[in-house]
Amino acid sequence: MNNRVYLSLAIPLTISTMSTPLLGAVDTAVVGKLSDPAYIGGVAVGTIIFNTMYWLFGFLRVSTSAFAAQAEGARDENQSLMALIRPFFIAAIIGLLFIVIQKPILNVSLGAIGPESDVSAFAADYFGIRIWGAPFALLNYVILGWLMGKSRIKTSLFIQVFMNLINIVLCLVFVNGFSWSVSGVAAASLISEISAFLLGLWVIRKAVNVPDSFSFREGFDRASLKKMMVVNRDLFIRTICLITVFNLFTAKGTTFGTETLAANAVLIQIHYLMAYCFDGFANASSLLVGKAIGSRDINLYKKTLSLSARWGLYASFILAASYYLFSDKVILLFTNIPGVIELAHEYRLWIVLFPFSAFIGLVFYGVFTGATEAVPVRNSMLLALLAFLFVQFTAVPHHGNHGLWLAFLVFSLGRSVFLALYIPRLNRKVTALMDDDSLMKSSSF
Repeated sequence: MNNRVYLSLAIPLTISTMSTPLLGAVDTAVVGKLSDPAYIGGVAVGTIIFNTMYWLFGFLRVSTSAFAAQAEGARDENQSLMALIRPFFIAAIIGLLFIVIQKPILNVSLGAIGPESDVSAFAADYFGIRIWGAPFALLNYVILGWLMGKSRIKTSLFIQVFMNLINIVLCLVFVNGFSWSVSGVAAASLISEISAFLLGLWVIRKAVNVPDSFSFREGFDRASLKKMMVVNRDLFIRTICLITVFNLFTAKGTTFGTETLAANAVLIQIHYLMAYCFDGFANASSLLVGKAIGSRDINLYKKTLSLSARWGLYASFILAASYYLFSDKVILLFTNIPGVIELAHEYRLWIVLFPFSAFIGLVFYGVFTGATEAVPVRNSMLLALLAFLFVQFTAVPHHGNHGLWLAFLVFSLGRSVFLALYIPRLNRKVTALMDDDSLMKSSSF
């Protein structure tokens, strides 16, 4: 494997990852053209609720991709099929549960966010329609993760682009053509999610070959289910840590005034764009490590680690330099308020430093998930969260918002350093696994 092969995976996966937040962004942009600002407020609140719900269960895509990649590497059609079926049932159950408990979810969410009454009403309208797409949204995670694990990158990208195009077209038709406002935006998102699911099912039907030896019951044996649930549990905890940091960051930012809060929000969005870029490399690393372990190819595993580090560092320089040189234009994409722009420039150094502090944690997250070793990911995030809390507690009283950004940078650096400490242990474990397999093969002759 070489740089070209690695980038042929990483680049389309980056594009695929960057398309993920487009549903909420398009919804917000369309209603932003309407006369009443409560419309955009309602959609924004509704989008926050769904992003949080779905972010919590993002492990459905990550773990499915890893297990499917390992099965693909081992050329095991039975395990490849079960890598799809097991999480498929879990996603369906969780999605249906969201529908059943939709009222408590909405009430708790609105209580926590605390929007004004008219914004709450529009948010409730948006939520009440889009919640029916919850099973399809989560099942789409599983379908996309399985297709990625099978190295069907172009197909998974096509499904996501297809979903976003339908959403854009229907948003414009329902809102501008039929004047359905918030309800039209929600209906467009719902239809696009269902359409993507149906397209994904059709693709899978064409892609799946059910072996004669396939046993549905064997796929749900206790050992297989336990391994999947343990990995998903640890990735779930990792996501909770992330949400905790971003919520604490936002909450503390509100104490520095509206303009500072707005500047922080702009910079966090720029940080998200950088993080999504790294996520493409993480996905490529996850697929290649999964295949290496499945095929017991130690050279592929070592080469993937080398390329992950190399391109993570290259991407850090490119992203940091691009933002440093073009920060004026980038910030103007998000706001034209002079006070917010000035503050965003004041804190821009933290965003320049972010890629270098975070790239190991973001890219090598894919290495560990590809090996279905989620405990180090969980532990590194818990330790990074503790580091964030310590720095926030000690630095913010003396340095204000700069102290808050220092805490965030320490968190990003912490997730990299603490995860990197586990790499030698992962290397030993993977090497031992492959050595044991080689001994078993040689003893069988």
